[in-house]
Formats: sequence, structure tokens, C-alpha cells
Amino acid sequence: MKQIDVCLTPDLLHLHTIENTIVVVADVFRATSCMVTAFAYGVKSIIPVATVDECRQWQERGYLAAAERNARKVEGFELDNSPFTYMDEQIRGADVAMTTTNGTLAITRSRGAVKVLVGSFLNLDAIARYLKTEPYDVMVLCAGWKGRVNMEDTLFAGALIDRLKESYAMAEDSVIMAWRLYGQGKDNLPSYLSNSSHIRRLQRLGIQKDITYCLQHDLYDVVPVLRGNALVSMEV
Repeated sequence: MKQIDVCLTPDLLHLHTIENTIVVVADVFRATSCMVTAFAYGVKSIIPVATVDECRQWQERGYLAAAERNARKVEGFELDNSPFTYMDEQIRGADVAMTTTNGTLAITRSRGAVKVLVGSFLNLDAIARYLKTEPYDVMVLCAGWKGRVNMEDTLFAGALIDRLKESYAMAEDSVIMAWRLYGQGKDNLPSYLSNSSHIRRLQRLGIQKDITYCLQHDLYDVVPVLRGNALVSMEV
């Protein structure tokens, strides 16, 4: 039987095996939610990069560029890390370069996998349906916050496990933990997450609407996949 695993933070990735595995990267607040939204609104591709300097180099080549650090937009870039930014007509058909504090770093660290997918609550059903058709093991890589574990990405992992539990064996205790955590919180995720560190961090910036939006399930039938150095949207 295929197995599903959860890596709770990229700093623990060296303890996991990603060969012969599909990695689903989750940075719910807000990078992967932005990416899914961007593809739903017609972006052509997204190049995830680890550093601001790399992002600026792509910007100089004519790409729209998004840069975020510590939940704030980096000065000099067109786009920020709010999913509502990606509902604009300017992104339709565009190639975007993006760097964020956690999410894009997690994606770039996953390149040794069979495939790297971008997951969020917004495309949860699409990701689950796609994975059921694949013969490979799966690992959810939670982007966390600067190497630390966070709740929202772990809850996404639990939600995906809940959708896949009939098709995949739970490989490690981190899988059981994530699944049980989601079982506790799934009926009211905003309330369950209300005292979490990243919620408090975002609320200080006055962006409650981003939080509410990113916790919605199954809005988009979109599965972003890393092809070469760029994310593109697969048909599912």
C-alpha cells in the first residue's frame, strides 16, 4: 500500500526520504494559497526562489515579481503575499517570480522528489483526487515559520490525510498527529487557530480577510506542479 508521510518543518527534511515520493508543499498563510489563487485567476507560471536577490534578477528580466519577508511586502516589488493581489487582471497570462519567508524555500528544497505539488485548503480536493491516481508515496512538507512547526500547515496535512486515509498507509507518528489535530479543529478552523503564532502575527498587520480566505476548502480545481524551475498548473 502507498504511504503518506508528514514533515512538520523543512528543517527536518533531512530525516525524511523524498526519492520515489510526491511532495506536497503547504504554506497556508500565505504563499501556497497565493499560488493556487494565482493559477485559478490565469497566471501562466510562477518561479519560486529562495532569496530576494534571485527574485530581483527575474524582475529585471521582465517578470512580475512578488517578495515577502516577515509577512510584509519587500519594497520595490510589484506583488505582495496576499491572495487578493492575485485576483487582478494584470496576472492573467503572466510569468511571476516569487520569494517568501517560508513557502518558496520549502519548494526549492523539495527538488529531489518525483513531483513537487503546491497544496492549500483552497485546492484540497483537487490535490487529493490527483494523488489517488498516482502510484507513488506522498509526503506533505509543512513550510512552518523559520524552521519552527506551525499549526495551520500541520492542519492542512491532516486534512489531506483525512481525504487519503483509505488509499495510503500512515507512515509515521507525525501523520497520526496531523490527522488527529485536524479532526479536533476541522469544524471551526478559524476558532481553533485563533491563538496560533502566525494568526497573531498576521492580525497585527490587519489582514483578517486573508486568514478567513485561506481557510476555505475546495474553492479551486487547480494543481500547481514544479516543472524545471517553474510552477505550472496541471489539468485534473
